[in-house]
Amino acid sequence: MRKFKVIPRLSAVLNRINAKTLKFSLCFRLMFFFALVSSIVWGIAGYISYKETRESIDEFFDTYQLVLARQLAAADWSAVSPKTQHITDKLIKNIENADDEDEAIGFAVFTPDGKMIFHDNENGEHFRFVPQSFGTFKNEHINGDNDKWRLLRLYSADGKYIVTVGQELEYREDLAMDLVEEFLTPWFIGFFFLLLAIAGLTYFEFRPLKKLAISINNRSADDLSPIDVQKSPIEIKPLIDAMNHMFQKIATLLQRERSFISDSAHELRTPLTALKIQLEIAQMSDDDEHMRQQTLIKLQKGVERAERLVEQLLALSRLEADNGHYDNVEILNWAEICTHLIDEYRLMVDNKTISLIVDNGAQPPFTTGNHILTALLIRNLLDNAVKYSPKNAHITLKIADGEFTVVNSDTVVDEAILQRLTERFFRPAGQKETGSGLGLAITKRIAELYHCQLYFENSPEGFKVTIKA
Repeated sequence: MRKFKVIPRLSAVLNRINAKTLKFSLCFRLMFFFALVSSIVWGIAGYISYKETRESIDEFFDTYQLVLARQLAAADWSAVSPKTQHITDKLIKNIENADDEDEAIGFAVFTPDGKMIFHDNENGEHFRFVPQSFGTFKNEHINGDNDKWRLLRLYSADGKYIVTVGQELEYREDLAMDLVEEFLTPWFIGFFFLLLAIAGLTYFEFRPLKKLAISINNRSADDLSPIDVQKSPIEIKPLIDAMNHMFQKIATLLQRERSFISDSAHELRTPLTALKIQLEIAQMSDDDEHMRQQTLIKLQKGVERAERLVEQLLALSRLEADNGHYDNVEILNWAEICTHLIDEYRLMVDNKTISLIVDNGAQPPFTTGNHILTALLIRNLLDNAVKYSPKNAHITLKIADGEFTVVNSDTVVDEAILQRLTERFFRPAGQKETGSGLGLAITKRIAELYHCQLYFENSPEGFKVTIKA
């Protein structure tokens, strides 16, 4: 009964195996190429072995034919008669197994005029007399046989007879093939068992990969803990290390996203609550036109603040999610970007009587990049500088020596606050200016995309922000 239960299981396994599966199977490809290369190598070795064996056999039988021909040439053939041929044939037939090797060799004796006076029982009678073909080996066809024979003709010792000794070449070829076959057959049997051994060894050695796949497949979606590499084979440790590194990056990204979503929800709640309150006030001030106008103005500012916050959140989200979305192929003109941005802040600058200076030197932090991201980086720094500088202050934008600096005169930031300026949604207490607390976080992220660093310091000239390559 167990025998019949195994058959459906084997059938199910075979049904799962298709050409595409085998094509991408390392085990199958290893076995296939090993068998292919081994077959080619052994085929070449077998051919060389056959050629060398055939050459050795030819040398052996040529020597044997020559010795036999010399022995026959030394005999006395003058007393040979037709009766002698008959008696000899009869004696040979009475010898057990005398005809087993009839095709191995044959001989015949001729008179100089071409008359055959004696031959062996089977093949010699078909040999032809060929004048002037003595002392050398010739490959010829004999009468009644399509196969070639190797013939040697010699004069007898008394010079009165011609001895011809021949052997069928097919016999030599069959003998060479038999020898090669006997030599290679054990190797082919060993090769078959070697393939089975390699298949079993390959399956066994690939088990760590299967266990790794099962382990990862059985993990929960939030389990990003590192995979233990202590008991893993050396060959797959780089793969496991890369996977652990990827798990770490995914865990960091998920933690960042969760924190981002939580902080975003918290920050959006405040302006939305303020908008709701202003809307309720506007609804209750039907008879008070002045209050309604003031409420609408505050409502408009609240909408603008919420809009600015959403824009900042979207910008930061895109920067975090897709680093390669921005192609770094544009040639950047930092001075031109600064000039255009200053024009946008001209009204605010004039209202606070702030002087804005662009010191355009050489070598900005990066010369190629995305124009929109670069403008966003400079805009956030300029926006903070204009908002938080006192009246009659001086703001300098300087491009030189691989750096971009923004200096606010008459501005000092507490050392404890300097360490937290790039935190998301961080705003020091007591700020009168509106903001989302995301500007410098976005600036830092853009700087990181271009392999730059963001520095803050209180210098003698004032508060300084530096982007440095």
